[in-house]
Amino acid sequence: MTTTYTHPVPEVTAIPIVDQPSLHFPIRRIYCVGRNYAEHAREMGSDPDREPPFFFSKPRDAAVHCPAQIPYALATHNLHYEIELVVAMGKSVQCINVRDAPSCIYGLAVGVDLTRRDLQAVAKEKSRPWDCSKGFDWSAPMSSIQPLDQCSSDLKEIIQGNTANKETSIWLDVNGERKQFGKLSDMTWSIPEIISILSQQFRLEPGDVIFTGTPSGVGPLQIGDVIEGGVDGLTTRLEVSIVESV
Repeated sequence: MTTTYTHPVPEVTAIPIVDQPSLHFPIRRIYCVGRNYAEHAREMGSDPDREPPFFFSKPRDAAVHCPAQIPYALATHNLHYEIELVVAMGKSVQCINVRDAPSCIYGLAVGVDLTRRDLQAVAKEKSRPWDCSKGFDWSAPMSSIQPLDQCSSDLKEIIQGNTANKETSIWLDVNGERKQFGKLSDMTWSIPEIISILSQQFRLEPGDVIFTGTPSGVGPLQIGDVIEGGVDGLTTRLEVSIVESV
């Protein structure tokens, strides 16, 4: 029997692979880690030394490949940027231990967790879910994905959880002005720990991406702003222009 549908099947959301324009990484799910840098946790009024990691999600089609023009989000007057290292999963895993977690990574990218901060504040005040403040259209712009074997040796060490003496930085500029800067070694929870803990809650599959948290310095965006961001050890970069909603 031939299957028919009530409406056109949604397009696959896919991110290109660095230096391989015909090869794409189809997105299955988008997971995000909240408050994974101590200074950002303090910036948001939390205690980074006592809080275990927590996760939230964005819809698959919130991902958009950069460079891109993204409309200023609907229903907000306080749209914020949050630069993040993005981990792209390449294997199916469940309840994986910390030691083995890095073996299931396909590659890395740079992403921005766009946030409707005013909606988030209301949700916090009323003890409601964050969904509307995080999971809206075009809220997860990403650079191309760089396979892990093409990343720098220092970045590979950090992915393994070895952060001692590593100065690998993550940064974001708005209109050429540095707004966020941090060290990946300052993460409260390492990449292997994030994957291991998340895999206790969900079966992770190829196509899943994990936004791993943002350093301090988050702030508002305006129409006309240009965001640029990167991570040491990645050749791929992020560029987003905020345009007027239509």
